[in-house]
Amino acid sequence: MKKLILLSATFLLVFSCKKEAEKPVANDALKTDVQAFLDDYSTSFTKLYYDSAQAEWDANTKIIAGDTTNAYNVQKANEAYAKFTGSTDVIKKTRTFLEQESELDIVQVRQLNTILYAAANNPETVSELVKERITAENAQNETLFGYDFKVNGTSVTTGDIDKVLRESNDEAERLANWTASKEVGKGLKDGLENLRNLRNETVGALGYDDYFTYQVSNYGMSRKEMRDEMNKMVKEVWPLYRELHTWARYELAKKYNADVPEYIPAHWLPNRWGQDWSALVSVEGLDIDGALADKDPEWIVKEGENFYKSIGFDALPASFYEKSSMYPLAADAPYKKNNHASAWHMNLENDLRCLMSIEPTADYYETIHHELGHIYYYQAYTNPNVPPLLREGANRGYHEAIGSLLGFAAMQKPFLEGKGLVSSDTQIDETQNLLKEALSNIIFLPFSAGVMTEFENALYAENLPKDKFNEKWWELAKKYQGMVPPSERGEEFCDAASKTHINNDAAQYYDYAVSYILLFQFHDHIAKNILKQDPHATNYYGSKEVGTFLRGILETGANNDWRDVLQESVGTGMSAKPMLEYFNPLMNYLKEQNKGRNYTLPESL
Repeated sequence: MKKLILLSATFLLVFSCKKEAEKPVANDALKTDVQAFLDDYSTSFTKLYYDSAQAEWDANTKIIAGDTTNAYNVQKANEAYAKFTGSTDVIKKTRTFLEQESELDIVQVRQLNTILYAAANNPETVSELVKERITAENAQNETLFGYDFKVNGTSVTTGDIDKVLRESNDEAERLANWTASKEVGKGLKDGLENLRNLRNETVGALGYDDYFTYQVSNYGMSRKEMRDEMNKMVKEVWPLYRELHTWARYELAKKYNADVPEYIPAHWLPNRWGQDWSALVSVEGLDIDGALADKDPEWIVKEGENFYKSIGFDALPASFYEKSSMYPLAADAPYKKNNHASAWHMNLENDLRCLMSIEPTADYYETIHHELGHIYYYQAYTNPNVPPLLREGANRGYHEAIGSLLGFAAMQKPFLEGKGLVSSDTQIDETQNLLKEALSNIIFLPFSAGVMTEFENALYAENLPKDKFNEKWWELAKKYQGMVPPSERGEEFCDAASKTHINNDAAQYYDYAVSYILLFQFHDHIAKNILKQDPHATNYYGSKEVGTFLRGILETGANNDWRDVLQESVGTGMSAKPMLEYFNPLMNYLKEQNKGRNYTLPESL
């Protein structure tokens, strides 16, 4: 999902838990004044938000080397947005109103805290610093998305590189493509250091220790609390991850006719960052790529839309198809675009768009269901009960959880059977299918909750020196993923910066770790309590009850605290228990496979 501008879903203050009867009688005049302020602010905010979104959209969908038009428009729009949201007068008024928060409606309080949160990223007191940061962010994006990747002197796309890493058995070819994928980091290293400094200084003007702490506060948590939560997640899945890592070392060594390595060379894995290993396993009978080979990319989008309609959601507006950029550019196109899949809520109303480059593959079949999850989340909370300032997920992780949940559900065998992509009489190896799922979902957590979270904590909160960027990245990859580079990677490289989020979605990657935990909580509840089906074999298609459950989570936006939303929907707080239960049948299989093998990861972190 494209997290375009900083709009809070949870806030800086910890709200009172006193009963309604214990609060002072509401001051109607004060509430009227606050509402007038919120209405005026929202009117200006939504216009500036849209202007910024449109400029960002253009910059991501039409990248022309040497053309500065997009950069100028983004700079201009974002400076106007920053000037308004960071206004000293706005900050002063908001803080004054919050001094009397006990007399206000909770939704008013949440909006006021949203305003303060946004202001901290753009405070007028350091307006020149904010302008400098915006300029630096634009330059970083242009360098990142306009980069010409080359393998043996021939230009390739990141999609080409990913295909080689997923499919090639030629180790030399894999190494050449993996190495090419990291070259972009060299030109981003200085910019990343500069952005770290500018981001830290900007939020420091409103009292935050650093940018990582600022972003974490969106959850109502301290930096320590978030890191503790992430480490807890990794520790909970570690026994299974350790089995998967041992299994993969031996299987990959066999594949490449090599000695079993102590740690996995990065170019052996089917993902540029080692965050998804699912391509290591193919499940006989689940040849989704083959079933989709003759399909048009638009057919895949329509299939995704039909799924959401089947569970009770509305059709997408015609403008979605007219304004989105969902298909690959022609080979001779005179410009490039950002191919990273994302969903955009352009105006916090009905201008909904997707940016991606869909091809008829299983990956994109899952991805379209994921991205449309964001789109339908936008659509659900765009209603009169949710003010524009609270048109966000209950927290940032919720948005990813809903997208991932529907992508996950769309890949289960009963669902695929119902769509005619798998024959009903096809017998599949359930253990291999579960292994494939674990190589995606379990493998991701040490990367997201471990490597990415700890790297950005070190970068922002610990002021990691530039000449330690690459060393730290690979230190964390070895510790959390058991992965090492193919050869020495010195500080002339910046391999972390090859990851898009490090540059333009900074200090928020734990959102994805949270989303995977929530995904399995929601899925477990749907399977057991609504569909009455085995969580390993569900079919959401056509279930209006599933749609009703999901809508109950989506349509309130950020009106309510995310913890309350979770408790009310599934009856518990955030927990990895459903995920661990889902993959528990795999442990005995892996232990049997790994009998007599050497484990190189520690038993616990």
